[in-house]
Amino acid sequence: MYRIVKKETLNPSVNLYEIEAPMTAKTAQPGQFVILRSHKDGERIPITIHDCDREKGTVTIIVQTVGAATERLRHMEQGEFLEDFVGPLGRPTEIEGNKKVCVIGGGVGCAIAYPVLKKFHDCGAEVHAIAGFRNRDMVILEEKFRSVSDLFRLCTDDGSYGEKGLVTDALRDLLGKGHFYDQVIAIGPLVMMKFVALTTEEYGIPTTVSMNPIMVDGTGMCGGCRLTVGGETKFACVDGPDFDGHLVDWDESLKRSRMYADWERHKHSQTCNLFRKEA
Repeated sequence: MYRIVKKETLNPSVNLYEIEAPMTAKTAQPGQFVILRSHKDGERIPITIHDCDREKGTVTIIVQTVGAATERLRHMEQGEFLEDFVGPLGRPTEIEGNKKVCVIGGGVGCAIAYPVLKKFHDCGAEVHAIAGFRNRDMVILEEKFRSVSDLFRLCTDDGSYGEKGLVTDALRDLLGKGHFYDQVIAIGPLVMMKFVALTTEEYGIPTTVSMNPIMVDGTGMCGGCRLTVGGETKFACVDGPDFDGHLVDWDESLKRSRMYADWERHKHSQTCNLFRKEA
């Protein structure tokens, strides 16, 4: 059993959980993920690690409520215990050999972008960061991003906070001002990562994307996160989740990400109704 030592609401649909998991905290690296199960009869879900404290033996995750499993997790409080918490899994993000990088986070993807950003910063790289959200109410981790960035740009789609526009607008502006990066790392919604990759391809800048949004099982057994990279079949959970953004078949991945959308909405509605009845 894995105790929730801290729970914090970051915005109406996103919560932070600090979990007591000393074995996972001991070896976790930026870019890796865990598989958790909130209850004995719950669904196993992959969640990428946001932070870890090796001394305290805790792992921090940030979870957006989108389906039945995350809805059940949302109703858990500090002091309660998760049924399962397994990890770290997946390949860590490659950090070495980069002197100047741009890390781009979109929405809750910023939870995953932050540890990557921090690791580059701690290794002495010049780090530029771009964070994008739909509106002011959705903004998370702004101060954390600022604390480990040499240059930080925050964008909202509607202009209610920061700059009005998309992360690709901010990226193109930086590139137009003469900034060149050894690598760009994009983490967020698939469509955002696709257009970041298309933008950097014009400039010949190596680009890494995190394909965690399509992961289901997390162990390579279900095939739900199968994708095509450079004409080869890969699995996001065991071969990634990081891949070369210029080689990903984005159209295929976008279709795959929508396969379970209707079913997940139905299960989420059912779970919400159960909690209403209990209340």
